[in-house]
Amino acid sequence: MNRSDETFIKEAKALFDDSVDGLDAATLSTLNRSRHRALETAGSHHPALLRWVPVTGVAVAVLVAVMVNQPEPVGVDALPAGVDDMEILLGEDSIEMLENLEFYAAIDALELDDDVG
Repeated sequence: MNRSDETFIKEAKALFDDSVDGLDAATLSTLNRSRHRALETAGSHHPALLRWVPVTGVAVAVLVAVMVNQPEPVGVDALPAGVDDMEILLGEDSIEMLENLEFYAAIDALELDDDVG
């Protein structure tokens, strides 16, 4: 692991620990009872799965932290590409467009053929 990965893991762990430390006693008690119930159930049926529970939890926490801390891409429009099409469909002429949908699909196919050839 490089330095930035180690820093990221430490920050993710710190965020997770802070979120757990902020839980009230009733919630912690409920979580603890649920954990023990789950361990009893899982232990009696699938003892091999218990080895993967901590790894899975850490993987999910890291994945969530990565998704939350992703910077927004530079130069990408905030609106998806199909917004212009939706505006046309929601406009006054949408019924006429829907009636001629096959015609517009054929035009699109011709444009695609022109781009390829």
